[in-house]
Amino acid sequence: MVDPMPDVSISTVESNLYNMAQALLKEMNSQSASQKGMLRWSLQRKLESDPSCSVSLIQVLIKELEKKLKRVVKIHKTQSLVRVIAMLHTLCYVVIQSGSLYQRRVVAEQSLKNEHFTLKEKVFVLADPAVFSAPLEATVRAQLEASNLLRNTPTMERNVVLHVLQAGLGTTCQSSRLTLALGALGDHMVEKYFQEVVLAVEESIKHGTGGRANYLNKLQHVYRDVLTASEEDITRGDHDAPVCTALPCPDINFLLWREEEDLWKLLSNFALRCCPNSIVDEEEKYKADSVWSKGSEVETDLKESNCDEAEQPPVGNPVTAFSRRNAFKKMKPADKLRLMREKIEAFPGSSPVLKEESRLHTARVVVMGDDRVLGRLSRAYRSIRERESKLLILTKKLNLQFYYIPVTDEVLSSPDSRSLGEDRLYLASLLGRVDPWYNNNINSLRAAVSKPVGMQSNLSEPSEDTLFLLDTLCYYLRCGTQPVNLPLYSVKMTRSSCDVCSVVEEVFVSHLEADIPQFRHLKDNFSKEPPARRKKATVEGFGAVISVSYTKSSLSKREVVKGDALMTCGVAITSETAAVTSGKDFLTVRFDSMNPGYNTEIQTQNISIRTVEDRTLSVCLDKDPRRTYTDVQRLDISPCLDPGCSVRSSKYLDRVLSLPVNTFTGVTP
Repeated sequence: MVDPMPDVSISTVESNLYNMAQALLKEMNSQSASQKGMLRWSLQRKLESDPSCSVSLIQVLIKELEKKLKRVVKIHKTQSLVRVIAMLHTLCYVVIQSGSLYQRRVVAEQSLKNEHFTLKEKVFVLADPAVFSAPLEATVRAQLEASNLLRNTPTMERNVVLHVLQAGLGTTCQSSRLTLALGALGDHMVEKYFQEVVLAVEESIKHGTGGRANYLNKLQHVYRDVLTASEEDITRGDHDAPVCTALPCPDINFLLWREEEDLWKLLSNFALRCCPNSIVDEEEKYKADSVWSKGSEVETDLKESNCDEAEQPPVGNPVTAFSRRNAFKKMKPADKLRLMREKIEAFPGSSPVLKEESRLHTARVVVMGDDRVLGRLSRAYRSIRERESKLLILTKKLNLQFYYIPVTDEVLSSPDSRSLGEDRLYLASLLGRVDPWYNNNINSLRAAVSKPVGMQSNLSEPSEDTLFLLDTLCYYLRCGTQPVNLPLYSVKMTRSSCDVCSVVEEVFVSHLEADIPQFRHLKDNFSKEPPARRKKATVEGFGAVISVSYTKSSLSKREVVKGDALMTCGVAITSETAAVTSGKDFLTVRFDSMNPGYNTEIQTQNISIRTVEDRTLSVCLDKDPRRTYTDVQRLDISPCLDPGCSVRSSKYLDRVLSLPVNTFTGVTP
């Protein structure tokens, strides 16, 4: 039952909005995956179709927020905090729709040229080919890029002018008449008024509440000019009616992520388009510094340049300026701060170090897939940090934001059922446990996206599924601003092949699985045996002896080094993040044997595993068959250190590299 309205004098509009808000909060407790997110979406669509109700909705949400906060203070229950989170993010989205935030968002997302607010944003949606079949790719691409077909600059500029004047002038603005007037103007005149409106908003932000009167005067001046300029083309006596100026979807670039290097190319090309002059200046300065280096620095330049020459893009590639040489170059202190700014700002008691970072362009990277795609993203992110630690380019130009939408390649028999691919959605489940609002709105998309293509609606017409996916993605991009940091782990694999030992360095974010191929078929056959037979079987010989040494943290927080010789068929390692454990990051290492008596589980951050008896391991990272390594004799696993953090900073900052995946609440205490 929905609680009755506390104020009997409240308007019908607010009463309806109140009921919708209450239903939205009750949805948090729903167990149906097919329904989660739908009420939030319905409220979002209502707001976009009728912006006039935004003020009433803000009032309703603030009243409810005050009531919930008082209740939280009294009972101190986490469940009540979850409901507060839902209201806060709903309120946040409503606020974005009105005033200066709307204008800035449209200008940045649509890359509208102006001299007053020059920041740009770009959305890259990278889908894992291992999950996306050709039909599914075509379906999702059509859904996410549907809004791009109708996008043109004059229309966007008209909408910005219309929305800002409506929001600023309120009831004194004749919406229908203003819409007709803007439609009658030529594109060059629309651009003129667009520039004036952007300038007025930016000056208003700069001067704060003290410049409110001047801001309204400028809007009134633009309003009169627009009506006067097109007076002859407007039919007098038009009936005034609310006009929809919903926040348009950002420009979305959807592609299958086949090569990890593609992410670097996308980001560097975007940075090059945003600020070409500064990129060229940086490259010229970089070359000059390299030329004037002395002694061993020159030799280091040449050696590293020759070593990395094969990895560089061909001549003529627009990203050449970013990766021509990975030569040694002493980084300035300010650049080091930029590279470590997230860790510095997260340090207890610290304040933002670099205020100018808010003036960076924004690249929003959305990955779609299961744990495997986050594994690939982790590798790509580490590679970017390594490049930036040698020559700071992207970090000085771009604010990089990561988002994750879980998708499985398994067909769901029903929206609420578990699939065979559920075990590859470990990280999606983890993020859902950390942030229930993420679970409601993003994890619930899996059922809609993974629906069999034959059941999808006609792609030639906007369907409910199309709008739901697109609108939810936009909501996630705009309100999902708090990251959950997933720790990365470094693994060094010593391999033997053709009597030659080699060391391969890799990273993983969720899982590492290693088994001994000779025992794989025995383990498979044994798992098919009835439980009663398994208990009677004596299978001490079914396994191989491996040497294990690891560091264990005791209750006294002192590290204890242990060594064991275990009989096992395989090892399964799972990353446990502090976001869920409320402690610190660690690895759960499980040794599986044919004999249950030999099964062992430990928790650690550092471990070495070595085979004996001339046996080798087959290692798979993040459950991705594409990242399988054979003939492995030794594994050395430890937290992956951030290439962007210097050794001197280790005593003050956590040097572990983490993948920051945006959610709505981030890690809450």
